[in-house]
Amino acid sequence: MSVEALPAGAWWDAVRAAQTIGERALKTLGNETGAVIQDKYGTLYWLVQVGSATSWYLRQVRVLTKLTDESTYLGVPPVTWTKGPRTHWRVPLTADHYLTDAGRLWGALAEADRAEYGHVSDGRQLCYRCQLPTSEPIPVEVENGASGSAVGKATYACPTHAPLYPKRPHPRSLTSAVAAEHEGRS
Repeated sequence: MSVEALPAGAWWDAVRAAQTIGERALKTLGNETGAVIQDKYGTLYWLVQVGSATSWYLRQVRVLTKLTDESTYLGVPPVTWTKGPRTHWRVPLTADHYLTDAGRLWGALAEADRAEYGHVSDGRQLCYRCQLPTSEPIPVEVENGASGSAVGKATYACPTHAPLYPKRPHPRSLTSAVAAEHEGRS
């Protein structure tokens, strides 16, 4: 038995989320999640109804589906593989846990995106490291404005380079403080 490459868009589409976003969304969904695959890198994949997530735009989230001119495959482990570190079913595939409701999943992933990365900037930004424009800018540093000014400077990174930026405590906005308190992180 081994992982089998199955085509997305045939029986289901897959929603791929980076580990940080995926973990938050999985916690938010709780028992409302369908089956979830986790690969050896921690990336999570939800199975959703074909065509139900094609127009999504969230940072660190991709929809795997059949495109007009190319096929996309997902490595699907045997149903008995329910433990890592190899690719496994994080939420086992059963009759009760198969497809996840796309609307609920989008809501959980959008909430995780905001909690993890903050406000989505308008338009494309330059990555501080590669100096290339990215349409998925992740704020890695925010400086307050001089002399108490409300206007400050934000430094952005593309998804590839954001993890390389040194971690610093983020200043808390009212919403992030409330969210942290709600999550027991305050």
